[in-house]
Amino acid sequence: MHVVLAGGGTAGHIEPALALADALRRQDPTVGITALGTERGLETRLVPERGYDLELIPAVPLPRKPTPELITVPGRLRGTIKAAEQVLERTKADCVVGFGGYVALPGYLAAKRLGVPIVIHEANARPGLANKIGSRYTDYVAVSTPDSKLRHARYVGIPLRRSIATLDRAAMRTEGRAAFGLDPGLPTLLVTGGSQGARRLNEVVQAVAPGLQRSGVQILHAVGPKNELPQVDNMPGMPPYVPVSYLDRMDLAYAAADMMLCRAGAMTVAELSAVGLPAAYVPLPIGNGEQRLNAQPVVKAGGGLLVDDAELSPEWIQSNVLPVLTDPHRLYDMSRAAAEFGRRDADELLVGMVYEAIAAHRRG
Repeated sequence: MHVVLAGGGTAGHIEPALALADALRRQDPTVGITALGTERGLETRLVPERGYDLELIPAVPLPRKPTPELITVPGRLRGTIKAAEQVLERTKADCVVGFGGYVALPGYLAAKRLGVPIVIHEANARPGLANKIGSRYTDYVAVSTPDSKLRHARYVGIPLRRSIATLDRAAMRTEGRAAFGLDPGLPTLLVTGGSQGARRLNEVVQAVAPGLQRSGVQILHAVGPKNELPQVDNMPGMPPYVPVSYLDRMDLAYAAADMMLCRAGAMTVAELSAVGLPAAYVPLPIGNGEQRLNAQPVVKAGGGLLVDDAELSPEWIQSNVLPVLTDPHRLYDMSRAAAEFGRRDADELLVGMVYEAIAAHRRG
């Protein structure tokens, strides 16, 4: 069996694709896996690092919304669809699994032309254009939120890295805090704005850090590799404030934390829910509002807080985040609510859909 994955561009598309690849290999070590990508996407680094084959096709950016520019898309797609067809033919693909992004639509259209079954995964609450179009060509559509409007949608969650999906935060708390030089017994706030960091979150946290420390809270703060590390003067006897450029062991960071302050990308919300870590979500103020939609279900379930970017301030953190961090009963209730909403088995469910799509196609 050979599966072609189409989900390049951002980590939000690539990580679920790689989690599926890992799950497919666990079930059948002989399965062939090829990822489609473009030379401008993160997949050029992430896919080979995980040991999977990568085939590059030309990038054709899609408008996020229906606009007059859509008229030009078929012509611009012609060459990249042909390139995708050649990959499917060369690998004798049994299925194309698309995750959205630049390479997904050419992958879907090439599969449709060649009669190769299609499975779609949509991570965001508001689906992108590629997956909206692709969902017309298949009955196998996996989504991350229960109330998705995509046709044929099945709620499975987002495939996660095994280190996250199997994480026992309580069992690893001591190891996690030791890894970052944190106190083993103090309430801990984890802060990150994603792989690039978020300047606004960084500024607010640096301003409020002394107040949180005086209240007995320690902070682990990933500022992003492109941002300068703040100068920290940890006074003797004060809870530590630990800034780092980047967290390459998110499992240890999640285990160390009692609560997180972060953006609301689909992957972030899925991971925090799966491991039962409550968060204060600050959706990106740009884009089509999808980050707010990503966070709303878990917040509604009681597993997090939600604040607009413009409303985020040191005062808001003192009034809303600090009372949670210093109340063990509330932390426990929010953690349990997040965990009940989370899905740890999305990778296995998506593997099942792949096999189902291939079997249905072979039956004719």
